[in-house]
Amino acid sequence: MTTFAHPPTESDTPRPPLYATRAQVERVPVEVCRTSAEACHMVAQEIATLIRERAANGRTAVLGLPTGSTPHGIYDELVRLHRDEGLSFANVVTFNLDEYWPMDPAALQSYRRFMNEYLFDHVDIDPRHVHIPDGTLDRGEVARACDDYEAAIRDAGGIDLQILGIGRTGHVGFNEPGSDRASRTRLITLDTVTRMDAASDFFGEWNVPRKAITMGVGSILDARRIVLVAFGEHKAPIIRRAVEEPVTSSVAASFLQEHPSATIVLDPAAAASLTRFQTPWQLGSIDRFGLEWDHAWTKKATIWLARTLEKAILKLTDEDYNAHGLQDLLSARGGAYDINLEVFKALRNTITGWPGGKPGRPKFVPGAGVDSGNPPDVVPKRVVVFSPHPDDDVISMGGTLIRLCEQGHEVHVAYQTSGNIAVFDEDAERHADFLLEMLDRPGAPPEEAEEIRSVLAFIRAKSPGTVDSAALQRIKTLIRRTEARSAARYSGVSADRIHFLDLPFYETGRVRKNPMGEQDVEIVTTLLERVRPHLVYAAGDLSDPHGTHRVCLDATLAALEKVSRRPEDASWCHTCELWLYRGAWQEWEPHELHMAVPLSPSEVDRKRTAIFRHESQKDRALFPGPYDRREFWQRAEQRNRATAELYDQLGLAEYEAIEAFVRWEPRG
Repeated sequence: MTTFAHPPTESDTPRPPLYATRAQVERVPVEVCRTSAEACHMVAQEIATLIRERAANGRTAVLGLPTGSTPHGIYDELVRLHRDEGLSFANVVTFNLDEYWPMDPAALQSYRRFMNEYLFDHVDIDPRHVHIPDGTLDRGEVARACDDYEAAIRDAGGIDLQILGIGRTGHVGFNEPGSDRASRTRLITLDTVTRMDAASDFFGEWNVPRKAITMGVGSILDARRIVLVAFGEHKAPIIRRAVEEPVTSSVAASFLQEHPSATIVLDPAAAASLTRFQTPWQLGSIDRFGLEWDHAWTKKATIWLARTLEKAILKLTDEDYNAHGLQDLLSARGGAYDINLEVFKALRNTITGWPGGKPGRPKFVPGAGVDSGNPPDVVPKRVVVFSPHPDDDVISMGGTLIRLCEQGHEVHVAYQTSGNIAVFDEDAERHADFLLEMLDRPGAPPEEAEEIRSVLAFIRAKSPGTVDSAALQRIKTLIRRTEARSAARYSGVSADRIHFLDLPFYETGRVRKNPMGEQDVEIVTTLLERVRPHLVYAAGDLSDPHGTHRVCLDATLAALEKVSRRPEDASWCHTCELWLYRGAWQEWEPHELHMAVPLSPSEVDRKRTAIFRHESQKDRALFPGPYDRREFWQRAEQRNRATAELYDQLGLAEYEAIEAFVRWEPRG
């Protein structure tokens, strides 16, 4: 029976075996774990071992600790070890890397509050042993406080184990590009990219403090042991620079190359740009990494060669392969002609104008090259498109959504979260004014008008970062719902097939969400059992293991696994296909694709119009993502056109745009 028990972590395409040896070009030891959860568990175990060893010897363990999304799992595991296995923090002294300045310690964005909520409130650490830079100090007091922070570290005997994350600028702590190797704890001005990355935590970039107090590069490198942890595709480029390129002050993390006991711990997505994962043939024969020239690696290498030489696949020669370190591939697979034809056909087979299949045609899995063994296609199909936010469906696969509807399939769209935190207060105020005009007339219930007046008063009095009132959240939810309905109906989805799931994990009123719970899974399960789909589409953006897209995918996979275990559901779930799309920030790599749906110019226009129906996200989105000023429709169009141009460059048919998908192959 098909099982969906194991989520696709950061990619469900073939990857090399994961190992922890230092490759030739890596200037600092790197360990790659199979999942971010496995990495967090490993780091937490190292911390626990240090704490226990020091306690056994009657000594303190001095830890340097970070904040942000990356260490969540580490702190969760430490709390579990304390609760379930008796790990005591009584002998632990901690020094946090940084804090925004100015910053109220009770504010939602305060790193002191973060540490209390995720770790300190749940373990037996002595509050006097906790050190976090003070964001409440007057400007004239900061320099002295920084000196005192350095003195406190020295008085504690120095940091035994420093845990780090890494920003997209390569910063560790808040040591932005240009930070000196010898720098110490100080007040620093934050880089624009760093402030953009923090925008969602502050409900807008304009609310992010411009300065922060941070331990310096020299302070960090004084630690006896350093472990840097990074997860997600968005960290891959800067990890490569920090690990494989020379030390430079423009990438503060690169200074770890000079530390005698530093290790970088990654998940596969963050490691993807390292040479041993990206192009291992550049390091010699790939069998030294335990790899072989199977179809997946042949496809990846051939596409890389074609892109490097800017040649069509069918024009590659034996000399091209030999000159670029691919002699072993020629020996293993039979020469350029055979290799080129194999890869060309595989890419050609990904292209389909019928994502739901044609009537009477045997079921063919695009990109697989073999018949799936299923009976002739059921057409029309029942389709569920899961959209984590109310606009991900049309942004990520709007053309395919329209195509599925036009080809007669029963298409359901399920919006998994309300998306209410992504609505500007001024947009909510405008809608509230409209409601007040409607209600402020003779015969209208006075209590309803009064509720709207209270919302307007709340909006006009709220300070940046304040959590919305329940009434304001309802208005923002309704704004996103009406926009989603409009876009889905325009795409061809019937009104009775538009579902708003409002998964509870999201409804905190804050950027920081709750973990996925059983209620979230049950809501998704109920919809699946009701529709019994042949095809399921879900968001495969996995850069942030704690992001909304990731939680929504986990809930979808858990629900599919749940129904697959029920005898009454086994028949339809066994043949249900799960396809992953990606959003406005990135695309699948060409060697990963299983299905490419081409769009005509008119379909691109229709997709754009569907995206425009989300007016609250038009022109300027509240949470636009990391350092990208383009509107969502522009990102989607440029991404889809880039995929089409790449197919054209590789020698395939020329299209206006292409939406790309990866089929999730369940394990087990």
